[in-house]
Amino acid sequence: MTGRLVLAATPIGNVDDASLRVRAALESADVVAAEDTRRVRDLARRMGIEIGGTVLALHEHNERVRAVELIDKVRSGQTVVVVSDAGMPTVSDPGYALVRAAIDADIPLTTLPGPSAVLTALALSGLPTDRFVFEGFLPRKGGERSRAVRELASEPRTLVFFESPRRLAAFLADLAEGFGADRAGAICRELTKTHEEVVRGNLGELARWAASREVLGEIVVVVAGRPRLAASMD
Repeated sequence: MTGRLVLAATPIGNVDDASLRVRAALESADVVAAEDTRRVRDLARRMGIEIGGTVLALHEHNERVRAVELIDKVRSGQTVVVVSDAGMPTVSDPGYALVRAAIDADIPLTTLPGPSAVLTALALSGLPTDRFVFEGFLPRKGGERSRAVRELASEPRTLVFFESPRRLAAFLADLAEGFGADRAGAICRELTKTHEEVVRGNLGELARWAASREVLGEIVVVVAGRPRLAASMD
């Protein structure tokens, strides 16, 4: 008898964004595998529910070992629900190694879709949404980050990044230098939370904005792709 593995998207800020399916899954799962066990228990408390099954930690340091245990539980007929701290597991969060192991083991795998910082920021940015690329966090080290920025400078699709508020000003300065200060962008901060804020402008303006104040909270940066060159006229 085989159970199933469920990837569940959790709120990125506002707890009321949790779907009815996610609430029911957390209440009924045999096992909840969480990036942070304290945070998922706090989430359940704020949702007004109780997690009915066992809660296990699943993070970047134990995922490959834990995957074997979780797959065995699914094979024995249990339902395992996987959650990250916010949003969809595997997207800049733990879960990918477990998904690959589940696919290789041919066990049932499904998702409970829901909140996404990437799509929320993209929609609010005012930049083209028809084609985009998610880059997550670029390297922290200056040389590696500058090299990554140069490689992305010619990308024609809208780009979406995650960044720490502490590194935001330096990150935007690197983008302004590598992409051009006049490239359009948006800083999306604290999405769906009380102090949600979206600052739009060109990269030069955004870099100056970030450098002039203390920026707090979760940050998503959206940047326009490289403009297409107009066809030459004969």
